[in-house]
Amino acid sequence: MGRGIVAAALALVALSATVGAGGCFAAPPEKPSSSIDPKNLPRVGTIDERFQSYNIEMVEVTGGRFWKPYDSAAKAEPDSANQPASMSASLYEYRPPIDLSSSRLRKLASGLSPAYVRVSGTWANTTWFQNSDDPAPEAPPTGFKGVLTRKQWKGVVDFSNAVGAEIVTSFAVGEGTRDAKGVWTPEQARALLDFTRSAGGRIAAAEYMNEPTFALIGGAPKGYDAAAYARDFAVFRPFMKEASPSTLILGPGGVGEGSALMPSSMSTIKSEDILIATGPVFDAFSYHTYGAASSRCGRPGMPGNTTADAALSEDWLQRGAKNEEFYAEIRDRFDPGKPMWLTETAQSACGGDRWAATFLDSFRYLNQLGALARRGVQVHMHNTLAASDYGLLDEKTYEPRPNYWAAVLWHKLMGTVVLDPGPSPSASLHLYSQCMPKHSGGVTLLVINADRDHAQSLEIATTSERYTLTARDLTSKTVLLNGSELKLGGNDSLPSLSGVDTKPGSVSFAPASITFLAVPKANNASCRP
Repeated sequence: MGRGIVAAALALVALSATVGAGGCFAAPPEKPSSSIDPKNLPRVGTIDERFQSYNIEMVEVTGGRFWKPYDSAAKAEPDSANQPASMSASLYEYRPPIDLSSSRLRKLASGLSPAYVRVSGTWANTTWFQNSDDPAPEAPPTGFKGVLTRKQWKGVVDFSNAVGAEIVTSFAVGEGTRDAKGVWTPEQARALLDFTRSAGGRIAAAEYMNEPTFALIGGAPKGYDAAAYARDFAVFRPFMKEASPSTLILGPGGVGEGSALMPSSMSTIKSEDILIATGPVFDAFSYHTYGAASSRCGRPGMPGNTTADAALSEDWLQRGAKNEEFYAEIRDRFDPGKPMWLTETAQSACGGDRWAATFLDSFRYLNQLGALARRGVQVHMHNTLAASDYGLLDEKTYEPRPNYWAAVLWHKLMGTVVLDPGPSPSASLHLYSQCMPKHSGGVTLLVINADRDHAQSLEIATTSERYTLTARDLTSKTVLLNGSELKLGGNDSLPSLSGVDTKPGSVSFAPASITFLAVPKANNASCRP
């Protein structure tokens, strides 16, 4: 959600082809094909085994006002203390706490593990952890805006253990956490860490706060700046190293910088200024990225916004990589050599556009996974697992959306060793490659044809197993794998996700299609232990 806060603030200030099971296509190739021999693709790096991860917002766990669905018939509610500062109440709608014990939710989350589950977001900055089993108070203590109970956090711990997703979080930093001089104190953080351990859990990584670049909107004290962050972090880091030494410290967790989404008139704390003030104090460099503000918060023609018509354009598909370049340059200057973690990202801020839940966004999602893995980003956390339009699952039914199926295929076929597939014959044909998991010497190619009108082709030197994703309409919430609709089986089981045997030679890729070509017997030396 954090980036959604940015987009809403910006608004206030700045203002189809179907594939058959056999893999045959009617449209001719746009350009001559290039040749790829999976055996000889060179290794370029590795990623974390939990690279593909996701967020569950703190406000989902506690219950509260999150992004209002576009088609909601709910009556407008008055402003609430439990919403980010300076935000319109019309953007939000109350949701009860997410049911983390749901059998369907746990089964589908398990299909993406191992992973990280980040429980954070703007609301986490001002949420009070009630470290007792007493009934929750009607209102949070002074200086806080929400309440997290032991029972609710135990639900997070149990979910984490059940689905194989290690916990990542951030801590409260609002007025209620500070001493008489305004300095952050660790009592709330200590209580959460201690209870997590007693409940059988572990916090694998943590940011001091969510999105310090927009500190005031996120609930930090008035006048909070880079010097105040550095002062508080000088308390936070030694506390964490003593209280939870195995927890990785992530930061600074900036957002909205280096893009058209950031008007010069906005008051922010720059990530660069935070690093100047703190020095190299993070175990991993974290950042957030969204390509645009959704139509909830943005206005037509606002800089940086996008439309469904532009969803397959090069400008749109490359925004994630360009934003990473911006933050990587800061990392290289101030904290060189530290791993990059993208701890929050989705189609657009403020809950996503209407088409974030459709097949149209799977092109951005998988292209961003491929491009950032290629650039060495270690962890990529999608916002969210099951809330608002950008969720991998429908928030009411937990029914899989197209991006969930894309995520399952990535998890099944793309391992931790990243390969270089060589140049593409076309700017609209995006190529990525990684070693196959659980197949010594095996290789997978990810081929994204973002051309809406023309098929394209590649010469593949070896036999492969083809997994092609298409939709009858690009804005459909139903996705086809090799021509057959993907859906859950009995007891919410995942389908087998079988590929189609494909002979060596010219392989064609339909217009607006996404294909994984798995080559278990590629015998690539970089993919052997």
